[in-house]
Amino acid sequence: MERKTKIHAEEGKQDLTITREFDLPLELLFKANAQAEIIEQWMGTKVLKFESKKQGGWQFETKDEKGNVVFSANGVIHEFVLNRKIIRTFEMDNTPFGVQLEVAEFERITDDSSRLQIHAIYESVAQRDQVLKLPFAQGINMAHNRLQDIVSKLR
Repeated sequence: MERKTKIHAEEGKQDLTITREFDLPLELLFKANAQAEIIEQWMGTKVLKFESKKQGGWQFETKDEKGNVVFSANGVIHEFVLNRKIIRTFEMDNTPFGVQLEVAEFERITDDSSRLQIHAIYESVAQRDQVLKLPFAQGINMAHNRLQDIVSKLR
């Protein structure tokens, strides 16, 4: 299966760029990244907190069938510009990975299609390279596929 979400990571740099085009109007794509109830659906995680505003906080958590927390992440939203941009920090709990900064920019392509580009900056080249060794590309592509499927039904 083709990976529609593209990841560009230059050797020796501490950042990467994630790009995906969606068959969704810009407003729906942005809403899918800014409303907790939609985020929960496509990410498959519980949104404990999501404040869609500058200096707002967010917190996600996923539990297994026994109730054990298997994923927990949090951060702060530093900029929130409706239908244009979300800048936030991202930190996974109980992992060796430090805080990363994410700049998510939303762009209208046509009335029915849009692009999401995320520039992620890590604390170090080593940290970024560790993340890339995980099934990171496959996971984000799967999540974006779910986003496309779920949000297209909201039209």
